[in-house]
Amino acid sequence: MSMKLLPQPLDRSAVALMVVLAILIGLVLWSGDRTRPQVREFSWQDRQVGVENTAFILAFNRPMDWNQIDANLQIKPNLPGKLSWSGRRLAYTLKDPIPYGTQYQLQLANVTEAQRGADHKPKPMAPFASQFRSRDRAFVYLGVSGEEAGRLVLNNVTQGQKILLTPADLVVLDYKLYPLGDRILFSANDRQAEAQGDSSPQLYTVTTGLQIHAPDAEPTPATSPGEIELILDNRDYQILKFDLSADGKRIVLQRAAREGSGLGLVTFWEIQNHESPQPLQDVDGGDFLIAPDSQTLVIAQGQGLALIPLEKDTDETLDFLPKFGMVLSFALDGTAATMLKFNQDFTRSLFLVTNQGTQQELLKTRGSVLSTAFGPQGESVYGIVTQLQPGDEYVEEPYLMQIDLETGKQKTLLDLGKQREINFSLAPDGSALLFDQAIGEDTASSGALPTALGPGVVTSRLWMLPLAQASDLGDAVEPEAIASGWSPSWLP
Repeated sequence: MSMKLLPQPLDRSAVALMVVLAILIGLVLWSGDRTRPQVREFSWQDRQVGVENTAFILAFNRPMDWNQIDANLQIKPNLPGKLSWSGRRLAYTLKDPIPYGTQYQLQLANVTEAQRGADHKPKPMAPFASQFRSRDRAFVYLGVSGEEAGRLVLNNVTQGQKILLTPADLVVLDYKLYPLGDRILFSANDRQAEAQGDSSPQLYTVTTGLQIHAPDAEPTPATSPGEIELILDNRDYQILKFDLSADGKRIVLQRAAREGSGLGLVTFWEIQNHESPQPLQDVDGGDFLIAPDSQTLVIAQGQGLALIPLEKDTDETLDFLPKFGMVLSFALDGTAATMLKFNQDFTRSLFLVTNQGTQQELLKTRGSVLSTAFGPQGESVYGIVTQLQPGDEYVEEPYLMQIDLETGKQKTLLDLGKQREINFSLAPDGSALLFDQAIGEDTASSGALPTALGPGVVTSRLWMLPLAQASDLGDAVEPEAIASGWSPSWLP
């Protein structure tokens, strides 16, 4: 083609560029691929990893010698795991939950690409180094004395910080954690109104100040701790109970309509993505929880538990479990739940119920099962159970126990004296338990907090019980007093 046929300068430039590219491509094909093998992507690079993150991916620019990688991949501190690979991608699956509050270094060197034929000389990979960290070990609780009384308090164990999250003019009644721990949903009364006997909570959120950049997710917005947002007021309804879905996008509430000087009909409502509350049609019952799928409401109805879909495209009841009166907890992956059966002989049975339809009785007691929690891998169940003491007086003494779900073996971790109202929380990595021991009085006093059993909490102590990482249920050491407060919860 003659340049006379390309009168425009732009046309001549385009043809010249194509000629240069053709020459360069030819040189590459003639000389062969001289690029070194390298890591193209590490899915946990500079991310904060939680217990729900069980595996990371290393992607390479060409097939590698996987045996060499198995021998030379280093993680410091050590994180035991199992390698698997497909094509140019390697997956490393952790054997145990990642310990929180730890910085990790990953290094890979002295490995080559895969052998490709007898005459091929594998090229060495460019050394790779990166870092990631697990989320901070942190928990929140309700303060009981001094400037902390009635306020949410954040204790970041990793950073050595304690922060008052809610203002002094609010008395917090209950709270739920958002899935990344960057916010907390809570109900609270105005302190002055409560002092005058007016208990009418409103629903709020508060920021914790933690910014989380989880794998495969955008980082949470940068905020300062203690930023308050009103979610729902108390003008027309009294908020009785609420729950937050596992994905943090849905709130379900029980509310009672205000009628004159009293309360009227109790109804269920739903809030999605901070929009206006919408009534849930044809839903009634008592105690409830949102299932881990964030789309199903588990609610006590009559002589059993109903599973009700929350999506708008159907209003059919998914299932009804007639033998159970209460759901206590769910496994992290949603495949199992602990449920309570009230027997005709006035005993109570704790059952493991799976999504495959199996129902296994874990224990039977003449006392009560106050609360339970699954271990991080669903391998065990922890709980607070009371034992009815002999004698004419009705006395229940609580103890902290653990059940190995594979063997059915039960173990008492700690006797808790004669106090009946105890809250506990299992660390997401399974490393420790938090529990409170509160003392109440029958009449409300200034600064006292309401509790589930009625009397106000006037003093309470928080304890931490470390748990050994042993396969035979683990041996617990003596608990350590760490703060004054009650109703603790580890951040996820």
